[in-house]
Amino acid sequence: MRRWPMMSITSLLAWLWAAVALAGPPAAPVKDEIDGLLARLEASGCDVQRNGTWHNAAEAKVHMLTKLEYIERMSTLKSAEQFIDLAASTSSLSGKPYMIRCAGVPPVESRSWMLAQLEALRAAANPKRPQ
Repeated sequence: MRRWPMMSITSLLAWLWAAVALAGPPAAPVKDEIDGLLARLEASGCDVQRNGTWHNAAEAKVHMLTKLEYIERMSTLKSAEQFIDLAASTSSLSGKPYMIRCAGVPPVESRSWMLAQLEALRAAANPKRPQ
């Protein structure tokens, strides 16, 4: 019978402490972009489909914030793209992509919509200067 080496209590506690120490809110620029994405979603008037059910933008924002809080307890997001991939594009339960439906436009995958909004946010924050 094979025996696995046992981790000492001290080693286990040190590992857990390190994991918790790495968790937390994203850096300010990343947090600002995430907040901007969620504000754009809420102001869009679009609906978001999760697991076959459509939700208004305010409900979707609350759901994504809940996922963000969970992620922040486990790790630290390094980019807004990571937030999109982990919290704003796919169901953690089913693995199905979220869809976004805006008035007069066919539904699109949330990831595509969010990435386009992120690009617009960054362009607005860093407009090219005339030459």
